[in-house]
Amino acid sequence: MNVLVLNGSPKGERSNTLKLTKAFLEGFTQNQNADTEIVDIYKLNIRECLGCFVCWSKTPGKCAVTDDMTELLQKLLRADVVIWSFPLYYYSLPSRLKMVVDRQLPLTLPFMDGDAGAGGHRPRYDMSHRRNVVISTCGFYTAAENYIAVNAQFDRLYGKDGYTALYCGQGELFRVPQLSARTDEYLGYVKQAGVEFAAGTITAATQAKLNELLYPREVFEQMADASWGVEHTEQGSKQVSPALTFTRQMAALYNKSSWPGHDIVVEFSYTDVQETYQIVLGKEGHSVLTENFMPVTTRIETPLTVWERIGQGEIDGQQAMMERLYTVSGDFSVMMDWDKYFGWNGETEEKGPAVPSAPAKQTNMNVMLLPWIAIWVGISINSFWGGIIGIVLCAALPFAFLKYKPTIFEYISVFAVSLVSLLSVLGHPVDLLIPASYLAFGLMWTVTAFMKIPLSARYSMNDYGAEKALKNPLFMRTNRILTACWGVLYLLTPIWTYALLHTSLASWTGLFNSVLPAVMGLFTAWFQKWYPKHFAAGGGR
Repeated sequence: MNVLVLNGSPKGERSNTLKLTKAFLEGFTQNQNADTEIVDIYKLNIRECLGCFVCWSKTPGKCAVTDDMTELLQKLLRADVVIWSFPLYYYSLPSRLKMVVDRQLPLTLPFMDGDAGAGGHRPRYDMSHRRNVVISTCGFYTAAENYIAVNAQFDRLYGKDGYTALYCGQGELFRVPQLSARTDEYLGYVKQAGVEFAAGTITAATQAKLNELLYPREVFEQMADASWGVEHTEQGSKQVSPALTFTRQMAALYNKSSWPGHDIVVEFSYTDVQETYQIVLGKEGHSVLTENFMPVTTRIETPLTVWERIGQGEIDGQQAMMERLYTVSGDFSVMMDWDKYFGWNGETEEKGPAVPSAPAKQTNMNVMLLPWIAIWVGISINSFWGGIIGIVLCAALPFAFLKYKPTIFEYISVFAVSLVSLLSVLGHPVDLLIPASYLAFGLMWTVTAFMKIPLSARYSMNDYGAEKALKNPLFMRTNRILTACWGVLYLLTPIWTYALLHTSLASWTGLFNSVLPAVMGLFTAWFQKWYPKHFAAGGGR
């Protein structure tokens, strides 16, 4: 099967529309072999049609103009699928691609087609086997009502049912790296459309996804308006600084459904250009202040170049903060929830109601801790029954996995606690078993402090974006410190535990050893909030 792609964008490989076309091709070729050729129309030497009609009279089927169109016509004749890929230019085709349309005159006969309702000409060659696809993006918020001229053109070329059209508004967003989560999702639907087209036809469900807006109209149009770097005043239009342009584009992504019940004022102080602006996040939307500033919720001091690189996806925002490329003061929770405030997930008012899905399982540290606490308290009171309790809990623990997501530490705990419990039931000395269990527990914590993912991160990530938190270097650094602290505590615990077990307070050992962990728990809750804020403000050097 021969697939010919006519890339009608002057941008060539940088074409936003071509991204959609390649996604479609990836799906189309997923289950079948195809020889695919992409022709960049703007690289060809193609002249305009002279209207001489030599191809109808003196040299039938052959154009009087000798240029690259001669070879392109042969490729069009050989193609089983032709994909027209182009951006919308002033409600129609780019000029060079329109020339390609005009120069197809040799492919038709001069004789009138009496069967054509409005008049027309019969094809010179049999191309009934050929399938045609039109893929295009435009700079409007929606494709609806903006492709009337394009549809009229292809209706005349192939008939209303002779081609498949994929039109997408907000096309410029496909070149913005920071919006890739949404645009990649859309490209996934385009790929699925290719799979379905190869099998026959694009389903209504996929077509509905392709018709959805990438972003709400208000969000897109604010981003688009800000991108020009000019603003309208009573005296006319004037240019604004790149820093203000960047700030307004960023502010346009504010998702007002994330409003926490009070206004948030984020201040950007761009240290390299000596400019400061505020973004006010309110219930009804946002505003960008250039003067008459309000009290600050969160202040970010950064070179403009740093945040531009973050926005373009060249560097990671969290990593940039770790490297002291910018600092944050004030309410650090705004930074932790940044994606919530400025991370539109693509939902728009034109979508139907969301289909509820089962919530993803989360880890739970209590599941891991329960068998350990049971043997520390139980065995210190009664070695036999404490051991039995430990064995029963370990046997029942897998049932907790029906609700909670297990980690490697639950499995390690089941093995270790089961072993200690069994040895306790068999009568091994409690004054050795309990300290040994604390030592094993401490080692489990301490070892992971030096691993890629420390133990505490596996559980605290639930409050910081789940798996996404594991890619946050500041979150990982905070948890690495905390994991090391817990590890040291439980490595030292066997020392006083062994001493207590040889006193009259032996049966109270488990309860006594719950005091320091409780204190450590309070410290952990405080440290998780304090340390990121302290580090972001320039501390912890």
